[in-house]
Amino acid sequence: MKSNIILSINTSDQDTAKVGLEVDGKRYEKISQSRVMKAQMVLPLIEELLKEHDVKLNDICEIQVHEGPGSFTGLRVGIAVANMLGALLGIQVNGKQPPILPHYDKDW
Repeated sequence: MKSNIILSINTSDQDTAKVGLEVDGKRYEKISQSRVMKAQMVLPLIEELLKEHDVKLNDICEIQVHEGPGSFTGLRVGIAVANMLGALLGIQVNGKQPPILPHYDKDW
């Protein structure tokens, strides 16, 4: 049985969306490169990664999301997905209860 499954999301870069999965200490990653439609890329990346490693959404026990700095729209996309999944699954995002807020400026 798999335990300690962590989903990570990073959409801070203008050109890429990265989704990671840590399963029993092993790290897997999917990357999609596109300047447009990042919102439509993140959930399919998560779905592919989960299927490839025989993990169900309910198996995830923690979500990590890059809060910034980074692309304004990119950060909003990743954080919105993380908050939504955290709320639906009843798990913490970045060690806190959702919602997590983006940090758009380096000085935040």
